[in-house]
Amino acid sequence: MKRGFLSFAFFMLLAGLALAQRLPELAVPENYQLTFAPDFERDNFTGDETIQVRVLKPTAEIVLNAAEIEFGEVIVSSGGDTQVAKVTLDATKEMATLALEHVIGPGAATVHIKYLGILNDELRGLYLGKDKDGRKYAVTQLEATDARRAFPSFDEPEYKATFDLTVIADRGHVAISNAKVLSDAPGPGEAKHTVKFATTAKMSSYLVALAVGHFECVEGEADGIPIRVWGTPGTKPDATYALEVAERCMKYFNRYFSIKYPFEKLDMIGLPDFSAGAMENTGFITYREVLLLLDDKKASVGLHQTVAVVIAHEMAHQWFGDLVTMKWWDDVWLNEGFATWMENKAVGAWKPEWHLELDDVQQTMATLNVDALQSTRPIHQAAETPAQIQELFDGIAYGKAASVLRMLEAYLGPEVFRAGVDEYLKQHSYGNATADDFWKALAVVSKKPVDRVMPTFVKQPGAPMVGLQTQCSSGSSTTTLSQKRYFFDRVVFQAGNDELWQVPACMKEGGLAGDRGQKCVLLTKKEESITVPGCGPWVMANAGAQGYYRTGYSSEAIRAIGRDAERDLSPAERIVLLSDSWASVSVGEQQIGDYLALAEGLQNDRTRAVLEEVMAQLEYISDHLVTDADREGYEQWVRRLLRPVARELGWQPKAGESDETRTLRSQVMHALGYAGRDPEVLAEARNLTEQSLEDPGSVDHTVAFTAFTLAALNGDAALYDKVMTHLHKRDASLEEYYLYFKALAQFSDPNLLQRTLEYAISPSVRSQDILSLIASVMENPRGTKLAWDFVRKHWPDLEKVSGGFTSGEVVAATSSICDASTRDEVEGFFAVHKVPTAERTLKQSVEKMNYCVDLKSQQTGRLSSWLEHRGGASGR
Repeated sequence: MKRGFLSFAFFMLLAGLALAQRLPELAVPENYQLTFAPDFERDNFTGDETIQVRVLKPTAEIVLNAAEIEFGEVIVSSGGDTQVAKVTLDATKEMATLALEHVIGPGAATVHIKYLGILNDELRGLYLGKDKDGRKYAVTQLEATDARRAFPSFDEPEYKATFDLTVIADRGHVAISNAKVLSDAPGPGEAKHTVKFATTAKMSSYLVALAVGHFECVEGEADGIPIRVWGTPGTKPDATYALEVAERCMKYFNRYFSIKYPFEKLDMIGLPDFSAGAMENTGFITYREVLLLLDDKKASVGLHQTVAVVIAHEMAHQWFGDLVTMKWWDDVWLNEGFATWMENKAVGAWKPEWHLELDDVQQTMATLNVDALQSTRPIHQAAETPAQIQELFDGIAYGKAASVLRMLEAYLGPEVFRAGVDEYLKQHSYGNATADDFWKALAVVSKKPVDRVMPTFVKQPGAPMVGLQTQCSSGSSTTTLSQKRYFFDRVVFQAGNDELWQVPACMKEGGLAGDRGQKCVLLTKKEESITVPGCGPWVMANAGAQGYYRTGYSSEAIRAIGRDAERDLSPAERIVLLSDSWASVSVGEQQIGDYLALAEGLQNDRTRAVLEEVMAQLEYISDHLVTDADREGYEQWVRRLLRPVARELGWQPKAGESDETRTLRSQVMHALGYAGRDPEVLAEARNLTEQSLEDPGSVDHTVAFTAFTLAALNGDAALYDKVMTHLHKRDASLEEYYLYFKALAQFSDPNLLQRTLEYAISPSVRSQDILSLIASVMENPRGTKLAWDFVRKHWPDLEKVSGGFTSGEVVAATSSICDASTRDEVEGFFAVHKVPTAERTLKQSVEKMNYCVDLKSQQTGRLSSWLEHRGGASGR
């Protein structure tokens, strides 16, 4: 599953809040025969199910998962004996016990169930959606524990089986599922038709997929595999880009893996109502439509990249997750980490000019920030209840797992790593696996201690900071490496700890050409010394930027590296250097002026990802660390830093320029207008916004979001009303809709932000977007307190109107608060109003608030002194 489109899709899915437990080991499924008949007048569906099971031991009952299911007749057949089962439901455990009068013995048995289910409006199970014209459709979203809402099942990933699906659909409705259509016949009656699908490959229950409604598609193929991209009526022209991406990715994966695409066909569908970003159902991937469908000629570079990467992620899951599935959710990283690691490989092979390898480095740095919290978790994390399982779908399962895999790939070498992955897939195809299975396969193939290295990163939380001290003697330099766990909390970090990692660390020494200045080691102790020939002016401890660790530099060391960074470090290494410098600032090991001086030293850099790293930090400083007295001086300094590159780029795209340049333009202008409050930039942003509102096609979509965001900063009610009017235009593209939608949260006027909050809970907003809009207002420094007060006041309404969503996105947004009194309010409120699927998220939000409050106390005065030393009067 892929989470995230800007901030629209949160890293949390829908989840049952009830406590649950594992099914008793009485029987295992081998095949399900399922017939679904959705009724769009009653918003329910009838189900007819036959499960072929293998009974493991003598038993007088069979236990299945079931939720919101009304059972009819249940018949169990075994050894020539047929019994009517008595059904006992346990709503708390989400289980149904089928009690039998006579004990059945081990061996084959059949369970036949007739039942009634709900087409709910909670975007889980088999649920009800509507397109923009109000036409209803039914679609599934079953990960992690919601197959039980669509059919009684052994709803645990290890219970793999084959599935034979049949759908009785309204005439004119299309039915799509995991496998190919075997037959499509009229009836029963004139108003219906019956669609039978082929038997699926062996798979877990959460990967079953079905969509029934008015849909249309474009068709293609790659390597003989049919590929179709579906959408609601009228979206067909916007499906061609996704089809091209899927064809490219299919060919890439078929070359990369020794196992070709393991299923008969691939369908993908974009849905208006969909909770997650996308879901990797076997042979039939479901997406939120904005993550699949776009106007290829007009869409921004960012949306093109996002759609491509999400498609690649979900297609990678067909191998990692579908072909080979984790045994239990504690190893969900085997699904999500692998797919995240692979997504940019596939897209990067097609679009190398996007430099997605640098995005991988940025992702690692962002994940290290999450791992710096005391409330982080290990990659392998125990979970039993649905709420605990849903909390596993976080930045650790995606970002950390992928980053650790990239480090392991660099340590082993790409081809050896690839051979190990192939061996792992071969050993466990159509079955289940654990983390131990994976690293054992790589250890055997590579003959390196993967089975000792990986547990230190997978089974313990956090990440190390590698410190280094270098001494030169007799023409050689001796570098002493040390390690200790890095925390944002200065007190905890300085106290030290006993955790130990086996760290593949690569060093790079300044002033030495080629391999002479590089040395890679496996750091297995708290402290080790390494000698390399020559004596350079500095040593960088994450050469190649592949390591999953922080590096601690002194102020003197960071200044020495900074002087040569543009010349001697790769863009990836410059990103790591910037991030590590800020990490040292955060715990008081460096001063904020050290970071800002490093940023100044890179002002001639024109690498999109490097400047992104700088500008994100400049905006954070603007939001949280700059006092009113220092505001003008800071803004002048930002203008001096960014105006040269902004003038080079201009607002208008130039013929033949790269996508990287188009993206860089948007980001530089945003930082210059937001953190620098550059009057010329703000004025032009307002002009472009007005122009776009008059004629959306006249402004490059890549800069449109920046223009609207900056125009909203000083925007008045007249501009707000124009944006709202365009938001409701039926001919707006999906990208334009979300451009206007997000702009509503960027205004500064509290009256306008209050209107946005009220709008968020109105019937005009789809349930999947309600909390994201409120969270966006909370993340706006001008709206943080306003949004928090709104959340407290409307909490019962939010729980109701969000249609079954957990409120984890709002909990996560509280991390943008940077004052102690509001932090205390948050802790007190959620101590009473529990959000079971966001317990860890709440702890992390509180930590981030504490971090911001502490950082403000330790660095604000230093920032003031540094700005005074630099002088601000020359900023105009």
